[in-house]
Amino acid sequence: MQKVKTFPVNQLIDKRGKRFVFEDHDIAIFRVDSEIFAISNICPHKLSAILFDGFIEDENIVCPAHGWEFSLRTGICPGTERKLQTYKTTVIEGFVFIEIPPPKEKKWGLF
Repeated sequence: MQKVKTFPVNQLIDKRGKRFVFEDHDIAIFRVDSEIFAISNICPHKLSAILFDGFIEDENIVCPAHGWEFSLRTGICPGTERKLQTYKTTVIEGFVFIEIPPPKEKKWGLF
């Protein structure tokens, strides 16, 4: 895992998202009360990078365009098999850090 520095924690407004892009990871970061959550910013319905602009309801992020909900803790869409990637967060010296997994190995050959 690679720890990536994002932005100062004081830039996060409670229950409002902030978008962060690192390499091929498009991430939505939220502060809910005193906890920081990071989840894929891509809604799988239309592959739209809009979850950072969604609203929080019972620790779920609700897509502003499609209404799909995803748990900020697990990435799971309740009642379905859909799941978004979540990222572990830490705050160090006032900055939010996200743990980014190593890139997936690309396999070449027959499909």
